[in-house]
Amino acid sequence: MKGIVFNLLEEVVCRHHGEDAWDALLEGAELEGAYTSLGSYPDADIHKLVDVAARVLNLPAAEILRWFGREAMPSLASRYPGYFDAHATTRPFVLSVNSIIHPEVRKIYPGADVPTFGFRDEPDGSLLMTYRSPRRLCALAQGFVEGAAEHFGERVSFDHLQCMHQGDPHCLCRITFHGPQPH
Repeated sequence: MKGIVFNLLEEVVCRHHGEDAWDALLEGAELEGAYTSLGSYPDADIHKLVDVAARVLNLPAAEILRWFGREAMPSLASRYPGYFDAHATTRPFVLSVNSIIHPEVRKIYPGADVPTFGFRDEPDGSLLMTYRSPRRLCALAQGFVEGAAEHFGERVSFDHLQCMHQGDPHCLCRITFHGPQPH
């Protein structure tokens, strides 16, 4: 996993809980924590950090990943405004992941192993999204979608219809776009 993910996690944890919380996570996970954005690190490191946070907060690991994804979006928007500025709403932003965002990620972070997404428009206006990745971080993907909706001032519903954590070969999710958030 690329170091940028760890940098974002550190930033989010420190912003919400302080630097001592990040240090405690590293200590609990028995990790050094010297992550460079371009470096590659074992996938197990992110799982260790999430597992420690889940134990400390008494929350499921999936909730920690969702929270991280949602809270990382403002940092991503400020680091990579071009990915966001090209879109007025959440749907086209989400649809740009395979065709624009991930190819650019591979240019910036050579060797990045990104998940694969599939999309299908539904007659009711929702979007079916498949998620495939050996990392099985579907909750993080959900958090990113929810964070993107917040960025664009919209509301979404995200329903997990199938999940790799339940033995399915991939995750299948329904994203329903509800328009602008009420003021």
